[in-house]
Amino acid sequence: MITRRRLLASSLLTIPGMALSSEAASGFPWRNWSGHLVANPAGRFAPGSEDELVNWLCKTSGQVRPVGAGHSFSPLVPTNGHLVITDRLSGIVSHDPDTLQAEIYAGTRLGNAGAPLWQLGQAMPNLPDIDRQTIAGALATSTHGTGRGLKSLSGYVTGMRLVTPGGDVLDLDKNHEYLPAAAVSLGAFGFVTRARFQNREIFNLRTRTWTEKTASILDRFDDLCDDWQHFEMMPLLHSDYSLVIAHQEADEDPMPVEEEDDGGEFLQLIESTPVLLRGALINSLAGDIEPTETIQPSWQALTNLRFDRFNEMEYSVPVESGPECLAEILQLIKDNNVDVVMPLEYRIIDADDTWLSMFSGGPRVSISVHRLAHENFESLFNLVEPVFWKYEGRPHWGKVHSLGYSELRQLYPRLDDFVELQRELDPQGRMLNSHLRKLLRPMSS
Repeated sequence: MITRRRLLASSLLTIPGMALSSEAASGFPWRNWSGHLVANPAGRFAPGSEDELVNWLCKTSGQVRPVGAGHSFSPLVPTNGHLVITDRLSGIVSHDPDTLQAEIYAGTRLGNAGAPLWQLGQAMPNLPDIDRQTIAGALATSTHGTGRGLKSLSGYVTGMRLVTPGGDVLDLDKNHEYLPAAAVSLGAFGFVTRARFQNREIFNLRTRTWTEKTASILDRFDDLCDDWQHFEMMPLLHSDYSLVIAHQEADEDPMPVEEEDDGGEFLQLIESTPVLLRGALINSLAGDIEPTETIQPSWQALTNLRFDRFNEMEYSVPVESGPECLAEILQLIKDNNVDVVMPLEYRIIDADDTWLSMFSGGPRVSISVHRLAHENFESLFNLVEPVFWKYEGRPHWGKVHSLGYSELRQLYPRLDDFVELQRELDPQGRMLNSHLRKLLRPMSS
């Protein structure tokens, strides 16, 4: 039995994890989760409180960048200045049982928030596939899950505490004019130390996975999104099939998750099969992939372990353009005989009112392309990225893309307002590394 968890968590090869250490000496290299990005910061600082962070910022100068779990594939973190590590700012700050809101320290990993919130009778309405990101990092990059009528994490933020690079502490409540900008900030305004979320009552999810022809899923995509609270598909490259992952709220108690057959032989067979024959192989075997079903608490059902390391490109396109964009990418990979095994991801996310969310202004579907970390991803990503541009795609801020200020301002009506606010909060440009300057500054400035 091949399941989504096996396909994602142990797809093919793994590379050793590269741990971040708050005790590392100056000059010790920093690497992101995939190992693709490397930096040699002058030093690291891991504040244990907001006051420590304020005092440190007031006594220092030069470039600073926040770092969480290092799960971004875009170079938001690398700097020759100082890294500020948020790991010690972790845990639930406070909660309100009447409004179902909770304030969480920004260094908390998403996976470490689910159980404590559950004990308080609260659950986040939507969660991303990976739960290792910090709250601050996930918000800064507009990280999202999937589901019609469900927003990205940033869409559920009702307040924040922001420490500017000059050491000022700003309380941004739901009525503050800065909040829609700070909810997706790219880490360009300063350091988010805590965030308040609008949650909901706890709920269990029935999860069903199955394989189906991609064209059939797209034909009834609207109905499937109505039937299932969270819905996504993972097209299997070079084939006619996709793996479907669907969740619906369940009144029943959680079911024990059965031990899964590892599926290793199937995956090895795909990888070892020549690309030109791979589609026929998958098409012939897809019917043998048994549907699975389980019931789990929402925070466990929506997230998965990822043992393999990879790099990723993701763009979000208008919902109505999604099927055509996906079909063109699948055909392009097939026509060019690209030897890539990891499936695509196709998800739907509702609109929010943040300035730089990929989903500001209307709901979109996101399409993700992956390459294992030991493989060169540039040829694949360079091949498919122009297809996203054709469909007015917005790049995920934490994923690989090549766009800069001139292209982004065509996609985000509030980008210049964001740039103006960034200059106001960070007049010395301490938060800007070379990547952020590319995103937020015209070439001439």
